[in-house]
Amino acid sequence: MLWMDSNSLPQRRAYPSDVIDEEWLFCRNYLELMREDAPQREYSSRELFNAVRYLLRVGCPWRMLPHDLPPWTAVHQRTQRWMQAGCFEAMAHNLRALIRLVSGRRAEPSVAVLDSRTMQSTPESGAPAGYGGHKRHKGTKVHVAVATLEQLLAVKTTPADEQERAQVGELVEQLHQITRDTIKVVFADQGYTGVEPAQQAEAQGVHLHVVKHHEKKKGFVLLPRNWVVERSFAWAARFRRLARDYERLVSSLTGLHWLAFGTLMLQTLCRQSQ
Repeated sequence: MLWMDSNSLPQRRAYPSDVIDEEWLFCRNYLELMREDAPQREYSSRELFNAVRYLLRVGCPWRMLPHDLPPWTAVHQRTQRWMQAGCFEAMAHNLRALIRLVSGRRAEPSVAVLDSRTMQSTPESGAPAGYGGHKRHKGTKVHVAVATLEQLLAVKTTPADEQERAQVGELVEQLHQITRDTIKVVFADQGYTGVEPAQQAEAQGVHLHVVKHHEKKKGFVLLPRNWVVERSFAWAARFRRLARDYERLVSSLTGLHWLAFGTLMLQTLCRQSQ
């Protein structure tokens, strides 16, 4: 399949990460920060979006984007503007609501699941890196809240030495702002055990339910509810840019997580609408 952008760039063969026409009809409402015919626009928004999706999926450095995509400087600049404007986050939230409505559910969930994963740092990592004693390496910890259909609700990035239980208050506050106080119960594993995190959740009208491990477990045990967020992390790991922490800015790492989950939800919505 060949693709020609609106500004008549040389014809190129499409990458698997490119948006299809149906996806772009949805995305363009969030990514068009200026008119297509604006005099200062040199590259189409669709090609710039294709480029950042390629980088996220393949995991290459900015300067190693293929030559048939727009220059990395233009892609990086526009991506930072999209992140600062909250475009990827807004897209993901609306996609979540649409998927839930198509599935016969309410637009906003009443249950969420909390968990975190540690991303090993790299020479390019910025200030958020810290030494995590559990994983025994320096890295960045990404705390997330997901709905029961595995859609991202909230995300927070901290150094790896930060405790999960210390993030409950802020994550629950994000959930309230995003879902308009529809979340009533959040599930979490034993890393969130304690009086303080439970009180932080209760203060905002949310019950924190900690799912206990079996006392005599042998090997891996699938915990009720918690498997939802674990599978979400597994889906996110398919985007190689998120395999490790390559970002100098916390906002960049957070924004790429919103883009990754938005990409997954966009594919789900397109399949359900067929």
